[in-house]
Amino acid sequence: MGRFCISCLFPASWHFSLSPSACPRPLNTTFRQLMAVVLLVVLVSLLYVLLVLDRIRWGHFYQDRGDRYFTKLTDMEATNINNPYLNYGIVIDCGSSGSRLFVYCWPRHNGNPHDLLDIKQMRGRNRQPVVMKIKPGISELASAPEKASDYLAPLLNFAASHIPHSKHQETPLYILCTAGMRILPENQQNAILEDLRTDIPLHFDFLFADSHAEVISGKQEGVYAWIGINFVLGRFDHIDDGVDAVVEVNVPGTEAQEAVVRKRTAGVLDMGGVSTQIAYEVPKTVSFASSQQEEVAKNLLAEFNLGCDAHHTEHVYRVYVTTFLGFGGNAARQRYEEQIIRKTTLTNRLLGQKIGMTEEIPYLDPCLPADIRDEIHQDGRTVYLRGLGDFDWCREMIRPFLNKTNETSTSLSGVYQPPVDYRNSEFYGFSEFYYCTEDVLRMGGNYDVAKFTKAAKDYCATKWTILKERFDRGLYSSHADLHRLKYQCFKSAWMYQVLHGGFSFPANYTNLKTAQLVYEKEVQWTLGAILYRTRYLPLRDIQQENFKGNHTHWRGFSFVYNHYLFFVCFLVVLLSILLYLLRLRRIHRRMQHNTSSAALWMAEGGLPQIPEAS
Repeated sequence: MGRFCISCLFPASWHFSLSPSACPRPLNTTFRQLMAVVLLVVLVSLLYVLLVLDRIRWGHFYQDRGDRYFTKLTDMEATNINNPYLNYGIVIDCGSSGSRLFVYCWPRHNGNPHDLLDIKQMRGRNRQPVVMKIKPGISELASAPEKASDYLAPLLNFAASHIPHSKHQETPLYILCTAGMRILPENQQNAILEDLRTDIPLHFDFLFADSHAEVISGKQEGVYAWIGINFVLGRFDHIDDGVDAVVEVNVPGTEAQEAVVRKRTAGVLDMGGVSTQIAYEVPKTVSFASSQQEEVAKNLLAEFNLGCDAHHTEHVYRVYVTTFLGFGGNAARQRYEEQIIRKTTLTNRLLGQKIGMTEEIPYLDPCLPADIRDEIHQDGRTVYLRGLGDFDWCREMIRPFLNKTNETSTSLSGVYQPPVDYRNSEFYGFSEFYYCTEDVLRMGGNYDVAKFTKAAKDYCATKWTILKERFDRGLYSSHADLHRLKYQCFKSAWMYQVLHGGFSFPANYTNLKTAQLVYEKEVQWTLGAILYRTRYLPLRDIQQENFKGNHTHWRGFSFVYNHYLFFVCFLVVLLSILLYLLRLRRIHRRMQHNTSSAALWMAEGGLPQIPEAS
C-alpha cells in the first residue's frame, strides 16, 4: 500500500504520513461533488461578509436617526438617572436679584467632530426641569464674603440630590456671576469668589476648578445667549439638508481662503426693563471707517471656535454683541417722564402757566392711551397727565432718546454696529419685543411692520374706558395687567424706534420673529455657557472611542476596517486547499491505476521463465 508524506513547509513536529485508503470520504468523491461543496462554502462566506459589513456601515446611521427621533419624543420625559452613559453639568446664574441653578445632561457624543454635545435640561421624576432659585443676589454678601459658600449650599445640595452620586466627581460645576457682581469693587468680587473656590470643594465633590467661578461680562452673557438660541434652532448642525438657509462666511484668520458655506445663524434682540441687547453673526470681513472705530469694534466683536478641535476653523464664529444700558422699556419711560417734568417746569416758569400742576390743567401726553389720567412724581413734584393717544407724535417725541449720530455704521448712542445683510438674515426678538407685540396687540410671531404700526395706532387712539372694558372681559393675554395696558402705547412706539431708528432695520424687513419660547423651550444663556465651556469634551470622547475601537478590533481580529484584505486572504486560502485536494485526488487515482496494472500482470502469468542452458 502506498503512502503520502506531508512535511513540506511545516515544522518537523508536524511531519506525518497518510494512506490513501485512510483518506476521509470527501477525498474519494467525484470532482463535480467536490466543486459543489467548495462553491457552497464560498457563497455562504461571501453572504456572511456582506451582512456583517452592511450592519457595520449602516447600523450607526439608522441608530443615529432613530436616536434623534426618539430624543424629540422623550425630550419632556424624566431623565433616566440609571443610564451609565449619561453625563451631567451644573450652571449657577448669580444675578442681581437672586441666584438660579440649572442642571443639564447629555448622552455620549455621537462621534461626529462637527457636532456639539446634545445638551438639554435635566428633568426630575415630575418631568419638570431641575431648576432652583434663591434670593437675594450674591452681591448682597459684599460685606460678608465668608458666607458666600453657605449662601449657595441649598442650590448645591439640591443638585447633588438629583445627580447620581457616582457621577458627582465628573460633573462640572460653573458659578457665573452677572450684573449684580459687576457693580461691586474688584476686591469685593475677589473675596466672594475666593470663598467659593476654597469652601465648595470641601463639602461637594463636583468637578470644580478655580476658573469655574467668575464674574462674566455683559459681552460674554450676550454671546452665551446667542449660542443657546442657535443651538436649540439647530443652526450649528453642519448638514446640508437643502431646507435651511445658508450663508457664505469668511472665517476670521482665513480671509485669503475660499469662503465657508454653512447654515445661517439667527440674530438675537432682547429688550428688558433697563437695557436692550443685540447679538448677531458677522459673516463677512469687516472694514472700518477709522482706526478709532476699529478699536471700539474689537470690544464689541467676539470671535470663538465652537468646534471640539481648535485647528478646525470651519466652526469659528464672529459675533457682534452689545448691551445698551438705559434703553430698556421702563428705563426709557423714566427718561421720558423726567423730560416732561423739566419741560413743564421750564414752560411754566417762562410763560407763567400751570400746565400739569393740577388735574384740571394736565399735561397732554401723546404716549398714553386717549383720555387716561395719570401722574408722575419726582423730587417732591407732581405732574398730572392726560393721554392723547397719538402714536406718530409719540414716536417723534422719543426719537431724541436714541442718541443717534451722523456717523456711518452706528446705532444707539453712536455705538459702532457692523452692517447687516437684511436680505439674508433672521432675527428673534425676546422679552419686551414679544410682550409688546403679543400681550395686548396679540401679534406675536412673525413681525409685520405695517400691521404692527396700524394696530399700535388704533390701540393708542382707543379711549381708556374701552380698553379697560376689554381687559375686564379677558380679551388680552393672561400676562397683561393694567400697568401693561397703561404703557403699551409708549412701549410700542419705543420698540418701533429702537428697531427701525436705532438698529436701522428697514421698514420692509420680514425675517423678525418675536417669541418667548424657542420650540416650546425657554432658552437661558446658561445653556450657551455650558455648551461653550464643554466644547472640547467631544474630542476627548472621540479619541477614547477610537483608541478603544482600534484595540478591540486587534484583539478580536475583526475585519471591519480591513474586510477587503481579509476576504482576499480567505479566497487565497480556500483556493490553496482546493488545489491541494485536487492534487491529492490525482495522486490517489494514479496509485490506484498502478496497483491495478500490477495485479493484472501477475494474474496473466507473473514473471517469464528463463530457459535453461543445455
